[in-house]
Amino acid sequence: MVTRLTDSAVYAHLWSTPALGTVFEEHARWQTWLDILVALARVQARAGIVPQRSAEIVAEYARVERLDMDLVAEQTRRTSHSTLGLIRGLRAVLPEQAREHVYVGATVQDLSDTWFGLVMREVGAQVWTDLRALEASVLELARRHRDTVMAGRTHAQPGAPVTFGFKAATWADELRRHLDRMREGRPRWVVGQLAGAVGALAFHDHDLDPLELRRAFCAELGLGDPGVSWLTSRDRIAEFGGVLAGICATLARIGGEVVELQRPEIAELTEPTSPSAVGSITMPHKRNPEAGEHLDTLARLARSSAGVLLEGMVALHERDGRGWKAEWVALPEVCLLTGTALATARTLVEGLEVHPEAMRANLERHGDRMASERILGALSARIGKHAAQELLHEVLAPSVSAGTTRDLAADLATRGVATADEVREWIGRPPVRAAGAMVDAVLARAAAARATETTEWT
Repeated sequence: MVTRLTDSAVYAHLWSTPALGTVFEEHARWQTWLDILVALARVQARAGIVPQRSAEIVAEYARVERLDMDLVAEQTRRTSHSTLGLIRGLRAVLPEQAREHVYVGATVQDLSDTWFGLVMREVGAQVWTDLRALEASVLELARRHRDTVMAGRTHAQPGAPVTFGFKAATWADELRRHLDRMREGRPRWVVGQLAGAVGALAFHDHDLDPLELRRAFCAELGLGDPGVSWLTSRDRIAEFGGVLAGICATLARIGGEVVELQRPEIAELTEPTSPSAVGSITMPHKRNPEAGEHLDTLARLARSSAGVLLEGMVALHERDGRGWKAEWVALPEVCLLTGTALATARTLVEGLEVHPEAMRANLERHGDRMASERILGALSARIGKHAAQELLHEVLAPSVSAGTTRDLAADLATRGVATADEVREWIGRPPVRAAGAMVDAVLARAAAARATETTEWT
């Protein structure tokens, strides 16, 4: 029975990706948990806690396909314990000599928090790859359209000229900062957990060094040692989820630009589509910005899940199941949503249609008003900034200028603040020199970073 869209054969592609499905699919999750138990048995065998042969048997039998999952489910419900069903299911298939040597001295959180570390490693690697690929596409847009002049807009209204390359460069720079966060956060996130009941590893506090056992356990799984037990220190999970939600928010900003600029009355961008795509079953002429809209939807849901993870940071004493159990739902959710958002954004940007002629036409349609900031700067040097602002506000007030064809150059000339030729020169050359320089700076910074960083998330 399928009750969630994420698992729907019809709609799953909107909320997940095949690659992330291999991380969060139920049998994959169970197998990862079993792999963690195998790693624990191996390091305990090396430390003399369990027999070496038992560890070998556990490694042989700890396979999902060997387990009676109906028994696992029944025992989980019967005991009201998160992992006792799994333990009993595994012990049921183990030869008798190894049954006492599985899941020794570990807790639910040791298992599930270590799984979180592995999840953040796997998801982070995919996010890193997709982010870098998306950054490369956006950088190419910025380079190609460095000097493609268009109307800059504030509060959804035409303001002053920018270039489309400048707009794309702000996207690229934001993506680069997310890459910085991913790189900086990896050592904090990709760690294991072996804490025992209250974090003091009392079960293993005998002749061996319990901290050395934990280091060996984490290393066996390719995870870092956390340094201190983190049973109620949930900032790692919250930070990872927050970074993913931030990535989704950036992608929603990009998607929102496409939604707005694809409007037929603007028509400066068009997102890619296929001949079989249907915009509307009642208005056949429509070409809807489906990808741009969906990026916003995904980001809203990602922020919601990230908020749940942040709530988990408020925990009591040395163990508190309230926020931690909510992470079991919220962390996979934000991961799935982010992976889908990145795949959607890559398709959107790689196939984005840019229409420079429409950008130029829209800029010209708004006439000399688009030069008001530059004119303000020039007049400020002559009559003072505030006097110039008051003058231009009077001349360009909507009640005065709407529907008129007045000549701004002539109007200012009659007021004696500039010649008509000077004003026409200010109007005729879009002030985008700084925009181009910023594009160059973004391209250079990204090139330097990409030349030294690894393609893999390490």
